[in-house]
Amino acid sequence: MSQITIILGSISDKPIFEKSKAIFNVFEIKYDLRIVSAHRTPEKIEEIVKNSNSEIFIAIAGLSAALPGVIAANTIKPVIGVPVESKLNGLDALLSIVQMPPGIPVACVGIDRGENAALLAIEILALKNDDLKNKLKNYREKMKEKINNDNKKAQQW
Repeated sequence: MSQITIILGSISDKPIFEKSKAIFNVFEIKYDLRIVSAHRTPEKIEEIVKNSNSEIFIAIAGLSAALPGVIAANTIKPVIGVPVESKLNGLDALLSIVQMPPGIPVACVGIDRGENAALLAIEILALKNDDLKNKLKNYREKMKEKINNDNKKAQQW
């Protein structure tokens, strides 16, 4: 059983999914992956969401980016939307995701930020998992070390 289901609106969203996948690999998190269109296969979304045991959904979509909202309309579990750069540099997708109507919220990360969606999902899971909490602390510590090392290198320029 996976704690997270990632749903792509189309195969073209794969590069953004790869960013999430890289983070989940670091944290050894299993996930389910699906490609389903909010507009072309809405009944499939409902079926996947209703039958899922996942605790969190990540929806990666561009253009009208209806996918996260359609998922949220079918569950009370957290949905994280990832807008994908497209016709209007991703602004169209970003606004579609963040402007959900009252009562059906979707969390939204930055355009093409699949890695932040994965980290947000891990943070949610870490609320009930001390091992994940510690892994997140270590991950952030490594980020801090990298910046400090980069700063030391910059002093040599």
